Amino acid sequence: MIRRVLWTLMQPLFRFSPRPCFAWRRFLLRCFGAKLGRNVHVYPSAMIYFPWNLEAGDESAIGEYAYIYNLGRVTIGARATISHRAHLCAGTHDHTKSDFPLLRPPIFIGDQSWVCADAFVGPGVTIGEGAIVGAGAVVTKDVAPWMIAIGNPARAIKRREIAE
Repeated sequence: MIRRVLWTLMQPLFRFSPRPCFAWRRFLLRCFGAKLGRNVHVYPSAMIYFPWNLEAGDESAIGEYAYIYNLGRVTIGARATISHRAHLCAGTHDHTKSDFPLLRPPIFIGDQSWVCADAFVGPGVTIGEGAIVGAGAVVTKDVAPWMIAIGNPARAIKRREIAE
């Protein structure tokens, strides 16, 4: 509870930092237990619910107004991008029980993958290496590596090809 209160009090230092101050925001997140690689870019308007449940690999990015609701662990691979207004939701409730207990299934975003603008990634989902989740997609099931998934609910439409 103390961590939550302190993180809330630190939010203005994060949120109102100038846009290019990525090192400052990395420092703040690390102070609260985030495991961040080199040159991670977290934009000031991004909302990180619990920094201690965040891990992001080298050169990954969390864009403007992205919402990382990480009640459970959220792992973002190296060179992965979470675009603006994307929502990663690592928390839900067990609807099969009358008291709706909280569940915290982790989310894993693979290396070199891209969660596009306004996409939603639900609890317990793995986005495979190199996969793309299209803009506005709603992902409730795993996306295979190097696939492109779009729609609501998201479905894989084709394999991602990389130009050499």
